[in-house]
Amino acid sequence: MSLNDLLHYLRLGGVTLALLLGASVVALGVAIERLIALWGVSERSRNLGEIVQKHLLRGDVAAARTAAERSDAVAADIFLAGFDRWERSRSTGGNGIESAVERERAQVGLKLRRNLWLLATIGSTTPFVGLFGTVAGIMRSFKDLGVDVEAGGTGGSAAVMTGISEALVATAVGILVAVQAMVFYNYFQARLSRVLVELRLLGDEFVEILKERAVGGPLPEATPSRESTPPTP
Repeated sequence: MSLNDLLHYLRLGGVTLALLLGASVVALGVAIERLIALWGVSERSRNLGEIVQKHLLRGDVAAARTAAERSDAVAADIFLAGFDRWERSRSTGGNGIESAVERERAQVGLKLRRNLWLLATIGSTTPFVGLFGTVAGIMRSFKDLGVDVEAGGTGGSAAVMTGISEALVATAVGILVAVQAMVFYNYFQARLSRVLVELRLLGDEFVEILKERAVGGPLPEATPSRESTPPTP
């Protein structure tokens, strides 16, 4: 298909084809934005998890928290939520750490899924938008056929075949845009499912180690008491 043919179909498609092309651009933009946002998420989270666990196993909770505060990994928010809850519940054995970590993990999951609804919406609606464009084009073709007959034409199929073939372009474009959006959507869904499982495993292991610190961690040093000395005879 030459450039002139493509421009010809674009002109014939009108508003419907413009909407479909706009939806395709939006889907591509969302896909690029999510690729950048999810780039290295798992690796950074695993690296932070190893550092935090190493400090916790040594009993250095302060160093573990500092590492989480300085990290830009998505798991950092999960660890910090656990540390905050741990500070408030040390006297009760770390009760509530699991729920705090799980709530933050759900919040992280929502952030990672941001804008994916656009891909799902585009994938489910663009075929119908294309079908609407095709129906409108066919209606216009039959109207042209009626005008041709009234003007003394033969009213043969040749009078409408060109218009119908051009109208079907809207359906074809709608299907292509839907396929594009759904491929992106399914890819990100599969990738996020894996990332969320990894975050859950990191969070569970973090909670276990942190609760051990809350229950059996080193106690603050007691102030040494002054022993009474027997009176000098």
